[in-house]
Amino acid sequence: MGPLSGIRVVELAGIGPGPFCAMLLADLGAEVIRVDRSSQVDIGIDNGRKYSVLNRSRKSISVDLKNPDGIKTVLKLVENADALIEGFRPGVTERLGLGPDECMERNPALVYGRMTGWGQEGPIAHAAGHDINYIALTGALHAIGGADKPSPPLNIVGDFGGGGVFLAFGLCAALLESKNSGLGQVVDSAMTEGAATLMSSIYGMHASGRWSNKREDNFLDGGSYYYGVYETADNKFISIGSIEAKFHDVLLEITGLTDATTVDRNDQSTWEEKKQRMAQLVRLKTREEWDELMLGSDVCYAPVLDFEEAPKHPHNVARQSFVEIEGVMQPAPAPKFSRTPGRVQMPPPSPGQHTSEILSEWGFSASEIEILKNVGAVT
Repeated sequence: MGPLSGIRVVELAGIGPGPFCAMLLADLGAEVIRVDRSSQVDIGIDNGRKYSVLNRSRKSISVDLKNPDGIKTVLKLVENADALIEGFRPGVTERLGLGPDECMERNPALVYGRMTGWGQEGPIAHAAGHDINYIALTGALHAIGGADKPSPPLNIVGDFGGGGVFLAFGLCAALLESKNSGLGQVVDSAMTEGAATLMSSIYGMHASGRWSNKREDNFLDGGSYYYGVYETADNKFISIGSIEAKFHDVLLEITGLTDATTVDRNDQSTWEEKKQRMAQLVRLKTREEWDELMLGSDVCYAPVLDFEEAPKHPHNVARQSFVEIEGVMQPAPAPKFSRTPGRVQMPPPSPGQHTSEILSEWGFSASEIEILKNVGAVT
């Protein structure tokens, strides 16, 4: 039983960061009901269900949200929920009849979690967008990439870090407050603001003059020789992060870049020449040889592993950082808890797989369920 055991959440199915937020909560024990649309119900085939890792740990009910009885069904689920998650554009749930006013009228203690790229208000709140656009508006994308141009860091910073994680954090905070006040509230999570918050330390250093506007010109963005990625003799890569003086000394000793001891490591005029020297030295050995020399030392080092290698690494195996579900290797629930550990509750469901089961468990009678099926409100 995870630390969120006893918390009930209704998730209006979306893509990307919304399901990620729901997965985080469900992995930690919350009972999250995923409301899929009737049009998404699988027809006779598995349709890659088990690969939809973000949908794991929760059951699915299929509802026709264009059917008034479908909307009434969701509202009745809301009556018994602690929180709701939605990731539509501003105004969509209001037009459906599932906005905060309608839901909180049924359940005043409900925490209504909303996630969008731009937020619920603002000059471009109505516009479509994706992770790359949201992090572009915050300064995050500008800071990431090579010297010649920015490079999108997958969709991790906006969608999942700035979006899903911040919504999960906001929901947990509002749920704690609700236990004291007895009242719910709306949590407005904008990926732009989450991504900006992730950049807090960089903004602080920029304001102090310690971080320039140029990429590969700073100690954390590949500009320095002691914090970066280097290619090995076998065309693999290693990561080095020897920022502090004591770690820097160990790096110089092991790699043989001993002449760097005579130069201030923060003197940027020496970085490019030292990077070239470091690159030459690293290419003299294979990644495995560097592992033997540096892994576990105070260099601040790790090999750069791919998707097949990472789950098999001894440290990740010892920590049980990955788990295999139905033959699909995937990250295990995090963080870890000493008394109430999280776990993958179940594999990803097919849309509508648990419709009757959910309705029964959430207070619908057998006759009500049959009527809803007959009128096409649920599938």
